[in-house]
Amino acid sequence: MSVVAQILLAVMSVFTLLGLMAVVRRLAHKVGLSGEVQRKLMHVGTGLFAMLLPWIFPDRWPVYMLIGATMIVMLILRLPRFSKGLGAAIHSVERTSYGDFLLALSVGLCFLLAGENTLYYLLPIAVLTLADAAAALAGTTYGTKRYVVEDGDKSLEGSVVFFVVTLLVAIICFLFLSKLPPSNIMMLCLMVAGFGTLVEAQSWRGFDNLFLPLGLLIFLKTHYHSSLAELAMLAILFFAALVSFGVVGTRIGLSKHTTRVYVVAVFLMLAAAKMQNTVLPILVLAAHGWARTASPCDSKYPDLDIVAALGILGFGWLALGNATGWDAISFFGLSAMGLAMGLCAVMLRAIPVAIPIAAAVLFLIRIWAVSLNSDSSNWAEPLTALSLVTLAVTAIMPWALPDVFQKNRVSRLTLLALLLPLTYYIWSIAGDISARIAGGVIS
Repeated sequence: MSVVAQILLAVMSVFTLLGLMAVVRRLAHKVGLSGEVQRKLMHVGTGLFAMLLPWIFPDRWPVYMLIGATMIVMLILRLPRFSKGLGAAIHSVERTSYGDFLLALSVGLCFLLAGENTLYYLLPIAVLTLADAAAALAGTTYGTKRYVVEDGDKSLEGSVVFFVVTLLVAIICFLFLSKLPPSNIMMLCLMVAGFGTLVEAQSWRGFDNLFLPLGLLIFLKTHYHSSLAELAMLAILFFAALVSFGVVGTRIGLSKHTTRVYVVAVFLMLAAAKMQNTVLPILVLAAHGWARTASPCDSKYPDLDIVAALGILGFGWLALGNATGWDAISFFGLSAMGLAMGLCAVMLRAIPVAIPIAAAVLFLIRIWAVSLNSDSSNWAEPLTALSLVTLAVTAIMPWALPDVFQKNRVSRLTLLALLLPLTYYIWSIAGDISARIAGGVIS
């Protein structure tokens, strides 16, 4: 297929999405569909189309172009002029949700991270498309036993349906796209169903559209070749963590929902990175728990915001590293270190002499983590100066301007912690590429 043909196909795909929205809106006016049903119809339609992307486009770049165009369309449809019309097909739910953006983003990230392995892409997107819709339908129609999620609730019946549909989807995908022994396939399918159900049950504001498929993809990439004994041990450890975190969380004032979200977040970090690279992100959770007590902020759900921030940082750096070919784990560590420092500055504002001590501890932990990483991961090291400047900025700003970080604290601290590492990462890659081009020209 020619380049022009693929571009035209991508453009037609965007117009097909708009056409589907128009059909859903027309159907809603005729039969009185609720906002939630409209959103789920769009969810299923776009998800089914996304499952076909590896076979529709022979090249990968048109898919990224299509995802980018779709996200721009989603942004436009949120404008007041369109949100009550065509955009109501995805924006007419009463609760706050970013599901439309996150669905498009997760499809692009899964397509990027899965590479040429169809199973890693198809299974997470199929679960997100089919199991999520089935669970929503079952929960809305038959759900009687409810549990609280943020400012809403979900049903036990919906979660059971999600587990069953995910298990069936996983079995079908593994049977057609895997050559593993049957015992390993069954164990992986059960773990995919169990882990996926927990992620979906604890997600909020549409974040399941991001955390669910990417979490499943990371789990598959990490444990696809694990032995049956290793998988069984992993399942036991995860269950033990869920129980123990539940006991500890209630004692320090966390809700049951938040506690389970923390377990999922830690499990994902341990699955995606080596142990030493998870210490700083876990310290972010600990620092946040301390800061929320010492100096509460105005955010409605700060405990969930910190998990969302870590998830976006982790997935973002992972995707950026895969896209560029330059391992970004050191820069993820820098961002996590800066975020932890910002939270420490908030909670230690009344004891300013303790802030440099916290900075020194975080700096030494990063040095230790880097020393255990491979040379390919440490290609940009040493980053001593960048580490010190990041620590200084993230310590001084929250301490000197506390009112600025009183509202939307987590998001503002995350942006502050990300600014310098991301700028240096882009600058380093651009400089290296320029040097290689110049070297090729000269030679």
